[in-house]
Amino acid sequence: MTITETPMVHRLTTSKAMVEAIDLEMARDPSVFYLGEDVGAYGGIFSSTTGLLDKYGPSRILDTPISETGFIGLAIGAATEGLRPIAELMFSDFMGVCLDQIYNHMAKIGFESGGNVKVPMVLTMAVGGGYSDGPQHSQCLWGTFAHLPGMKVVVPSNPYDAKGLMTAAIRDDNPVVYMFHKGVMGLPWMVKNPRSIADVPAGAYEVPIGKAAVARPGSDVTVVTVSLSVHHCLDVAEALAEQGIDVEVLDLRSLVPLDRDAILASVAKTGRLVVVDEDYLSFGLSGEVVASVTDVDPTLLKAPVARVANPDVPVPYAHALEYAILPRHDRIEAAIRKVVGA
Repeated sequence: MTITETPMVHRLTTSKAMVEAIDLEMARDPSVFYLGEDVGAYGGIFSSTTGLLDKYGPSRILDTPISETGFIGLAIGAATEGLRPIAELMFSDFMGVCLDQIYNHMAKIGFESGGNVKVPMVLTMAVGGGYSDGPQHSQCLWGTFAHLPGMKVVVPSNPYDAKGLMTAAIRDDNPVVYMFHKGVMGLPWMVKNPRSIADVPAGAYEVPIGKAAVARPGSDVTVVTVSLSVHHCLDVAEALAEQGIDVEVLDLRSLVPLDRDAILASVAKTGRLVVVDEDYLSFGLSGEVVASVTDVDPTLLKAPVARVANPDVPVPYAHALEYAILPRHDRIEAAIRKVVGA
């Protein structure tokens, strides 16, 4: 390779991988534009649009007022007219001020029109706690979005998937909710996550929406998880391997569609299931994962299932209290040991 050639792969943080996907799609397709609060000169408070304003200008990178109902409605209208907007809701917690636009319009227009009107837009948002930002800025809520039909929901955990899922989401003719955890972004002011930087192909590629990935193969127990919890589970799995417990970690990557076949295949191999979810315990993702097994063949399970999730309380501000409710390493390890009888 000469010095002027483009490298086939390069190392990127998750946030830079997201930006690269958006950049490539904006260069390829002039109908793609990005809008939201602080996404222009600031580059997104979680570095989701860094450098894009300088390259594409304010007509395609739109800084909006604090008016989520307004600018998400704008994006929906633009999508129905043939554009491909990416609208950033700064925190998933802010869904409460604009849920009518999301659920009664973005998610339903295609259904109500019999498929004659498409809404090819991406709704991005930051999720998750772990850095003392209080109960209104620290929820995941992906179970809530996944519960409401009409939207695809993707949740990357690493740079490769972040870029590939963003590309797939932008190109999809359906509304896609793209939820990124602050703890996987590789931001310098967050707790360092060694897996938040990795080799990523330089060109455009898609990670298929609706396909889970085996983050670590194992034979003793299946741990199904998503987002930052993938990294916690990998840490625990690596430690337990030294003690003879072989943990398979399944990264869902997409919640809608949910890759139930991958869940079943893994549990059929290990016979044991632990679900780790930074969303709330009740009425959410963890129960749906369990039902994916028990509704089909409960005899696959050699032991009762264990679920590790946030208890049904607001996320505390105090660091010690916040860490006490999050699905951290100690709770994950205890659940695995209980299921395998170790």
